[in-house]
Amino acid sequence: MADGDGSSEGMSDGLQVDLFHPDSDREPGDTNIEALGFDVHPIVFPISLVIIATFVAATIMLGEDASKFFTGIFDYINATFGWFYIIAVNVFIVTIVYFAVSKYGSIKIGGVQAEKEFSDFSWMAMLFSAGMGIGLMFFSVAEPMWHFASGGGTYFMAEGESLAAADAAMGVTFFHWGFHPWAIYGLVGLGLAFFSFNRGLPLTFRSIFWPLLGERIYGWPGHLIDLVTVFATLFGLASSLGFGVAQINAGVAEVTEILTGSAMVSTGSTTVQIGLIAIITGIATMSVAAGLDSGVKRLSTINLYLMFVFLAFLLIVGPTLFILDTFVGSIGTYFQNFLGMSFYTEAFAPTANMVDGWPYAGWQHAWTIFYWGWWIAWSPFVGMFIARISKGRTVREFVIGVLVLPSLFSFLWLATFGASALNISLNKGGGLVTTLFDQGQASAMFAMLQSYPLTAVTSVVATLLVVTFFVTSSDSGSLVIDHLTSGGKHDVPRVQRIFWAVTEGIVAAILLYGGGLGALQTAAITTGLPFAVILCLMCYTVYLGLDHEYDILASEEFRDRVSDLAGEEGVAVERSGSDVVTDVQDSSDASTSDD
Repeated sequence: MADGDGSSEGMSDGLQVDLFHPDSDREPGDTNIEALGFDVHPIVFPISLVIIATFVAATIMLGEDASKFFTGIFDYINATFGWFYIIAVNVFIVTIVYFAVSKYGSIKIGGVQAEKEFSDFSWMAMLFSAGMGIGLMFFSVAEPMWHFASGGGTYFMAEGESLAAADAAMGVTFFHWGFHPWAIYGLVGLGLAFFSFNRGLPLTFRSIFWPLLGERIYGWPGHLIDLVTVFATLFGLASSLGFGVAQINAGVAEVTEILTGSAMVSTGSTTVQIGLIAIITGIATMSVAAGLDSGVKRLSTINLYLMFVFLAFLLIVGPTLFILDTFVGSIGTYFQNFLGMSFYTEAFAPTANMVDGWPYAGWQHAWTIFYWGWWIAWSPFVGMFIARISKGRTVREFVIGVLVLPSLFSFLWLATFGASALNISLNKGGGLVTTLFDQGQASAMFAMLQSYPLTAVTSVVATLLVVTFFVTSSDSGSLVIDHLTSGGKHDVPRVQRIFWAVTEGIVAAILLYGGGLGALQTAAITTGLPFAVILCLMCYTVYLGLDHEYDILASEEFRDRVSDLAGEEGVAVERSGSDVVTDVQDSSDASTSDD
């Protein structure tokens, strides 16, 4: 229905509601409890708090037993269902590419008159900061060097620390950070954005099941889905925050040693790392309190500019020609082995055997299957954040922006830092491999920077980038949990955003102090298996939703309604080549009208 002012925007919004929204009296957050500045779902919010407190307490009290228990489950899932992860992620890539290149690509997220909330640059900065930024900082040196030492794992089986191993290492690293993870995030983001903005359903994971469950998404089936999502999001963020401070700690130790000549900061100090968590949480709290536009968007933009500066510096002072050769050549290695790596299951690898009656998780299970489980477990968090910032973009634009562009930037980043590290080991006899295995992955980046100019400055920039990426990850995670625990509302009170940002930091600090971070990280990743099943169903439900939307857009009823708008309110209509309406705008703003 039209708004009271009779504007064309109100008319077209009414058209979206009348023709596309499901016939339901329910609205996001319509049963919420509002008190003490909070606006929360009466079931998901309190039960989430109970689950969080119970798991933290149990993990601390059980100690090593909890770690063994979660690790046992994790190893069993990886070894037993690794083949399912491999198939599922390939299905996700095929599905999202099909949505982009098919007739559904012209459908706009949010409806025919939806406008972009953020510029293209801000959108890219935010989705990249939430999705991969911190991981690229941590693994861009460590992972290529690890595969370099192993000869590319059981897939390539090259001689360790050889030229062939270097080529294999970059190809495998590109594979782990390329199209596959972004396809997972993109599918979840597209599904959540479509059902929330185009169907008016809550911005939570339960909404993707509307084509199958209908009104039951507002009952216990929906509550359980959202509770699992809260668990995976909060504990995934908390454990990552706890482990991420190890790299920040290593950076601070490196800088202080360069400036003072002595190791004034211990790289393994729990006290130092808890202090760093407090600082990061404080910054994240201020940012999330400022909101999506003023806080998260601004910090994400700063992140991207810092990355560009850091990347350009190493491209110039590093082995420039070798980096460019590696970038191009590794893309070739990646595509040449794309299908082989995509469907590789280590079935005939020499390390795939039985140990004590259990399938031994070899190289592929420790890397590829681990990553696929991790990306899937994180997909509700990253996907929901991407959905929140993607209104107004067509399906095709969304897929290109989420799948292709971040992958290409990741390739350039990995080639620059990976090749800079490999150049040291291949040509200068550096001991980066030894440093990696002796001091851990957190120190690999800073060990590499020691071989290039302005080590102190670059170490400071690297540390600052890790901090800001953790802050933006915490921010986006807090916003996602807010949506989940507020019944899927798009906007939640500031007090509530602050509450979840602080909770993440407290949980991370407690688990770091009690020694339970490893166990909880493993527990969070195990949620990847049930989410993989959910995402397979999501491929079908999103297809049903897009197909229904397309049928309505192509219907005579829709054309008649648009014609009425054009005649009564002076609205111009744009049509795609398939003659399906893709945009409706005020005639005063339209330069042309294609009939």
